Amino acid sequence: MNAEIFAALAQLEKERGIPQSYMIDKITQALVAAYKKDHDGYNDNVIVELTPEAMNMYVQKEVVEDVLSESTEIALDAALSIDPNAKLGDLVNVSIQTRAFGRIAAQTAKQVIIQGIREAERGMIYDNFSSKEHEILTGTVLRIEPMSGDMTIRIGQGNDRTDALLSSSEQIRSEHYVEGDIIRVYVVEVRRSNRGPQVIVSRTHPGLVKRLFELEVPEIESGAVEVKSIAREAGSRTKIAVTATEENIDPVGACVGNRGARVGAVVDELHGEKMDIIVWSADPTEFVAAALSPADVISVRVLPGMKACRVIVPDDQLSLAIGKEGQNARLAARLTGYKIDIKPASQDVEDEIDYAEAEAELPEEE
Repeated sequence: MNAEIFAALAQLEKERGIPQSYMIDKITQALVAAYKKDHDGYNDNVIVELTPEAMNMYVQKEVVEDVLSESTEIALDAALSIDPNAKLGDLVNVSIQTRAFGRIAAQTAKQVIIQGIREAERGMIYDNFSSKEHEILTGTVLRIEPMSGDMTIRIGQGNDRTDALLSSSEQIRSEHYVEGDIIRVYVVEVRRSNRGPQVIVSRTHPGLVKRLFELEVPEIESGAVEVKSIAREAGSRTKIAVTATEENIDPVGACVGNRGARVGAVVDELHGEKMDIIVWSADPTEFVAAALSPADVISVRVLPGMKACRVIVPDDQLSLAIGKEGQNARLAARLTGYKIDIKPASQDVEDEIDYAEAEAELPEEE
């Protein structure tokens, strides 16, 4: 039995990377538990020694004159037959006949090996993939649920692979996949569950855009260009604010690349999602004006004590500033963190005239 067990453990360690020491510890714990289950009164005094050559089990007992508990005590004359040097108060190891216990031990060891494999693999998967949170991984579409549309993605390689969940809410509506397709996903979170680690991935998360730019733009990877914020409506449009941390670097140009090669690679991966790359500014008026690109902005007035501002644009730029169904203004607000009220220049002039007339109509103070 021992030879078979250790051969199985060696194979496990080779194929799945589960250390033999881990499994041996699990088996000895289970054997002790199995013995105590069949023998009342035994606590922590049951010892198991498991080696490739043999399995030895002992009960550690205290040498006493009068035995009150056979599970923990042994008489002096009986102890001397085991250890000629034994004396009162000593602890001696009383061998357990494992032959009668062998069948139970074999069954227990088998069950523990199976359970230990599951626990070890779950632990390894969690440790491996929790370190990959907020990274991009490539996977294969295994299953697509016909009712919910949720997808199961096999990510990782070799022993370090697992199934991840790409729920329908994390999918880009304009993208369509079939089983067997290769897909790149962003690891949002790794959760512990009763069924083992659950890896949650996404195609809509703004972090996917950031990681894609890091892969394509060496200046971002090196830290010479920093991504300050991202606002995204997946599958349609993304605004990304960048700044240079070193002199003589054009952050927008670095992200666009020669003839648009860098941003083009990101757009291709996202199947045509539009990218607006703007320069971040600590000045909210400058930042908001840039965030409304491609529209021209006449002025930005930040409302005192509020994260809000009024933006004046030329009349012919109003629809461009707002965008289709308000998308451009909505993304600009998310990008900057400011509530943005956009007005055309003609209305701003009318508001100023109305305000001046209202002031003129006020009675003079006596």
